[in-house]
Amino acid sequence: MNKKRAIIQGIFAFIGIGLGVVYLPLVWAGFGYSTRTWLNNEFTNAVIGALLFWLLSLVFSGYIERLINRFEKSLTSKSPAYLLFGSISTIVGLVFAILISTPLYRLNSPIFSGVVPIILMILFGWLGFRLGTTKRDEWRKLFTFRTKKNEDGGDSIIDRPIDENYHHYKILDTNILIDGRIYDLVKTGFIEGTLLVPNFVLYELQYIADSSDSIKRVRGRRGLDILNKLREENIIPVEMYEGDYDDISEVDSKLIRLAKEVDGVIVTNDYNLNKVIEFQKVQVLNINALANALKPRVIPGEHLDVMVVKNGTERQQGVAYLDDGTMVVVEDGRFYLNEHLDVIVTSAIQTDAGRMIFAKPAHSTHEIDEENEKNDNAHQNGAGKQKNNKKKSN
Repeated sequence: MNKKRAIIQGIFAFIGIGLGVVYLPLVWAGFGYSTRTWLNNEFTNAVIGALLFWLLSLVFSGYIERLINRFEKSLTSKSPAYLLFGSISTIVGLVFAILISTPLYRLNSPIFSGVVPIILMILFGWLGFRLGTTKRDEWRKLFTFRTKKNEDGGDSIIDRPIDENYHHYKILDTNILIDGRIYDLVKTGFIEGTLLVPNFVLYELQYIADSSDSIKRVRGRRGLDILNKLREENIIPVEMYEGDYDDISEVDSKLIRLAKEVDGVIVTNDYNLNKVIEFQKVQVLNINALANALKPRVIPGEHLDVMVVKNGTERQQGVAYLDDGTMVVVEDGRFYLNEHLDVIVTSAIQTDAGRMIFAKPAHSTHEIDEENEKNDNAHQNGAGKQKNNKKKSN
């Protein structure tokens, strides 16, 4: 028998002791046994009551234990703010119920002095809990807008409410940990609040780290190393989220549910996940979008030194890359494959997936080669025509 079930049965036994001492004398009086002191005494009544309720606990303890486990699991999936405001508002509701019920106890009616107060406590407790949990953002803003005095007794300082765009929890997905740039970004101080790493993300990292594929295994271990560095250096607080959602199988969907519950934002570098999150009306911080925004801007006419590494999709195009990974499409670039080339920017486009630059060689000899080729062809054609004319004249 586990400890939780033993506690439930013990509580049942204590309830049985109290009820046995209070109500069993009335039962004995109804059967005419009130004069039998060996039966109608506090010790015997307590033992009989405890035994009866212990037997009842054998029937109901399993069901009660399942309810408690479900309730505990529900609590672990809630944010601290949800639990705090829910508890405070429930206590306030119970206090109001007690104040209203106090005059009712003076009435001799068992309904008004016994039943109605219980109903009021249940009603006001539930009402307080609902008001505290459904309006917790409004309560938070109300309590954060206050004035404080300086320590030196000077003018008052206004504590303004937290901005609606501020989200305390930054939820990390699997890809952002594998990517590793989140560590460098945190070190710069641009990320504030608390990093929240759900257990289901950690389990996915462990699964990747144990993969038979060597590339996946390296990626998974790198993600675990980044997480350990974030926790050990403690640049900003890092918390683990113990809850899970058994009714959801996809990790991305679990992240969206968690972000909605804790009022957090998801930090990712996954382009497709970014679009899904925005559709779900959850705020997202895409580290790739940040990297693209910080890339140096180029303007038409600017010179770049690049190396053409492969052919392009269109005729005679070549493809090069800048140090930050930006793709450069070079006109006539296939003639300069694996060569360093000075190019002139003709245009640039920016998309959510990244940036692309179009350029052409600054000192191209390809046009001269083509012109020489045309002249050679024309010379050969002219020579051929002269030979034909000579043959005809002969």
